[in-house]
Amino acid sequence: MSILQALAGYYDRLVTNGQAPEYGYSRERISYAVALTPDGEPVDVVSLLDTSSRRPRPSLRPVPRPFSRTSGVASNFLWDKTAYVFGVKRDRDTEQPVPAEREHAAFKTLHERLLARVSDDGLQALRSFLDEWQPDQYESLTHARDMLDANVVFLLNGEMRFLHDRPAARRVWLDHLSVSDGTGGLCLVSGERTPIARVHPKVKGVKGAQGSGAAIVSFNLDAFKSFGKDQGSNAPVSDRAAFAYTTALNKLLERDSRQRVQIGDATTVFWAEAAKDGRDATAAEDLFAMLAEPPSDSEETAAVADKLKRFEKGRPLSEVVPDVRQDTRFYVLGLAPNAARISIRFWYEETIGDVARRILEHFHDLRLDPTPWQTPPAAWRLLLETAVQGKAKNVPPTLCGALMRSILTGYRYPQSLLTSVIMRIRADGDINGRRAAICKACLARDYRLDITSHAGAWIETLAKEDVPVSIATDSDNVAYNLGRLFAIYAYAEKSLTDRNATIRDRYAGSASATPRLVFPRLMRGYEHNRSSLAKGDRKKQGAGTRANRAVGDVIELLPGHEELPAILPFQDQARFFVGYYHQERVLYTKADSDDRHQSVPSEENEE
Repeated sequence: MSILQALAGYYDRLVTNGQAPEYGYSRERISYAVALTPDGEPVDVVSLLDTSSRRPRPSLRPVPRPFSRTSGVASNFLWDKTAYVFGVKRDRDTEQPVPAEREHAAFKTLHERLLARVSDDGLQALRSFLDEWQPDQYESLTHARDMLDANVVFLLNGEMRFLHDRPAARRVWLDHLSVSDGTGGLCLVSGERTPIARVHPKVKGVKGAQGSGAAIVSFNLDAFKSFGKDQGSNAPVSDRAAFAYTTALNKLLERDSRQRVQIGDATTVFWAEAAKDGRDATAAEDLFAMLAEPPSDSEETAAVADKLKRFEKGRPLSEVVPDVRQDTRFYVLGLAPNAARISIRFWYEETIGDVARRILEHFHDLRLDPTPWQTPPAAWRLLLETAVQGKAKNVPPTLCGALMRSILTGYRYPQSLLTSVIMRIRADGDINGRRAAICKACLARDYRLDITSHAGAWIETLAKEDVPVSIATDSDNVAYNLGRLFAIYAYAEKSLTDRNATIRDRYAGSASATPRLVFPRLMRGYEHNRSSLAKGDRKKQGAGTRANRAVGDVIELLPGHEELPAILPFQDQARFFVGYYHQERVLYTKADSDDRHQSVPSEENEE
């Protein structure tokens, strides 16, 4: 199923549940309603502002969808700004009301044409209003100053229903939409022969895209045309289908949407196909939201962690989340800004059972002992570990889509993820739990998928070697044990004194890349630190004994100095940092049990 077809199907579900406007309508910010007498006289202005927050704001209400007017003048049907409805707008310099003759003329022309043969009382009242209204009457209206430049609708005095909700108004509007374009063709979404949308509605809510909205389907240059066809005719989508997919996407992209998550520069939305009652789809969407971005709130963390443990024990999906049907079709769409358009970062469709299994495989590949988190980190948290200064804007753009594809398909993690993390470690010396987990996950997945490199037989051997979840004291992998040894050296230095620039800050990158050159220097520094610890107080002597015993255990597993690798490839550098994390946690856990006053360095605390 195509992206547009899946979104159009989701739109039908929203309409059935009353969560989206019907075809031809959209939810717009409306501030006031003008009450008219049957003769068209404005007798009152009713505020429709939402006062639930600290500052009143326009309320979202279904109205006939607006016309695109990025440039020029175009009137909306039965609602609009005061410039169109009353012919008055706010002057930017003086903040005073000034005439808007062109806008008001467009509003009158549209309604005179569409309402010429309508006998409905409410619509006739609007025609009478437009015939008699003069812009200089505006100041006499209630809320005149506050209403200036706001969106307004109409109703008959004494009624609660707006004019655009009257059956006659709906018939006029839908009839207008069916003939407004005039170009017919075969719709690529519905397969029906119907009027084709020349320009598709805008999509709003993609982070980094234009605030006024951007387009997924658009053709605005001659170079994009095919066989002389203009704009939307190049990819024929019916007006109804274009409205359906953009309405559904705008609903998913709303600010408070539960079906939206930001992953780097990719604004990601997800939804499921619904059965008759729709509960299976809602449950599937809740499950994906929990797995894609496990909550950090302490009250929810325990519940999520419990479900993840039950999944790890092999409990079936239907038992852990009873309302979820494993065969429910599920869709994930990643969108990124691209000037006035929206790029598709990734598109994935599968059953929720397969989606959940892939995400749990991802969590399994990340698993480390001791665990550096209460619940597994969301994908965007992992991406921050690849960014300079840990800022989302510095995440490599193509990495977002590549990582999500790897998670959702179960295929190999992008190699740029591993290299980016290692380069960050080499740059700032921070070997935290998430970075170690990324290194371990990349290697573990390659091993699980039996992926080998063709650069040389010795690299192929590395790819076929499993990566330990917890510390492997009997491992004969040189890179892993060098990482353990480096952690011991850093522990001895930290136990002796706090320094502005530690050996981890200065040597993490070079020790992991060129061990034969760096480790002799580190050994000399360690000997000095060990000697100083032996002369210190009881606490320092205990740390020195602990470090010395650990060094002896690791040295037995390493070859001689001349046999150490001159250069370690990225895969081995990843093993180096996994070994560092394992050994460091063992040292500080042991220190905590021996001395309650010894603690893990603050910069290593994980959430």
